[in-house]
Amino acid sequence: MLTKKQIKEIKEHLDKAQNPVFFFDNDPDGLCSFLLLQRYIGRGKGVAIKSFPGLIEDYFRKVDELNADYIFILDKPVVSEKFWKKIEQVNVPVVWVDHHEIDKKDIPKFVNYYNPLFNKSKSNEPVTALCYQITNKKEDLWIAVAGCIADHFIPDFYSEFLKTYLDLGFKTDKPFGVLYNSQIGKIARIFSFALNDRTTNVIHMLKFLIKVKTPYEVLDENPKNKIMHGRFNEIDKRYRKLMEKAKAKVSEERILLFQYSSDLSISSDLSNQLNYLFPDKVVVVMRVLDSRVSISVRGENIREKVLKAIEGLEGASGGGHENAVGARIRVEDLEKFKENLERLVG
Repeated sequence: MLTKKQIKEIKEHLDKAQNPVFFFDNDPDGLCSFLLLQRYIGRGKGVAIKSFPGLIEDYFRKVDELNADYIFILDKPVVSEKFWKKIEQVNVPVVWVDHHEIDKKDIPKFVNYYNPLFNKSKSNEPVTALCYQITNKKEDLWIAVAGCIADHFIPDFYSEFLKTYLDLGFKTDKPFGVLYNSQIGKIARIFSFALNDRTTNVIHMLKFLIKVKTPYEVLDENPKNKIMHGRFNEIDKRYRKLMEKAKAKVSEERILLFQYSSDLSISSDLSNQLNYLFPDKVVVVMRVLDSRVSISVRGENIREKVLKAIEGLEGASGGGHENAVGARIRVEDLEKFKENLERLVG
């Protein structure tokens, strides 16, 4: 967790920020982190970052467009050097809150960086949990839980959530058990699928979520969230079909390989549920789109093996957590990647 000193410092930055822009990772953890901070101060615009693995220079235009006086970066492990150079030129304060393992030398001196992995008591809970530690607004407890369970983490405040929203929860010590068997889990999945939409519709969703009072307003379809629900229902139908195809690939082999072609970026969602259903497998979901392959891998201590498997492949990139990794490679390198990973996993 964050230290008391770090919480105090971040709160001071939030108090100073009159027109901040929040750049957040394009998943429920990133979204919920943004919502917690924005709803805490009641100011600022959110921008979902769809570039992988990090925040690229193209997003700097949002700083100018929104006339931002503060920049908050949430749940992104990488920021491009070109983006940093642009920021240096305009001299806008930056607060970066993350929970990924990175090299300290990649953090510019002018950035206020917070990551409990660098604290004396190391931890890597989701950024949502860190943001709730900062804001501690009880009316936003459900948002904090949704972001945490989507990132495979049951926070210590989950028991408090169950006291208030027993009908929305699921009693288990497994995060994905909550994600796939409860109404708060459905909210997290709605967030995930609705982020996979046109920018205009994502902005519409953000405006709704900034003002919403209870989780029931998210679950109950109404004119204000009709677009969000429509997108969820549309993707959920396609998702279920892909999930059935993926489950049909299960064999005696330790690795579960599933490949599909789609314009939908739901590899992470598929790999998470497959990992929940088949915890003893190394799950590898590969989405082919044009000349690139997006890969989502789940498995015990799998990160170093994945990074080793893409080593030497032209234009390959990857990163993430010990048990949850993402990567991108060229289509022509896909078979080589599979061979490398199968050999490393054994």
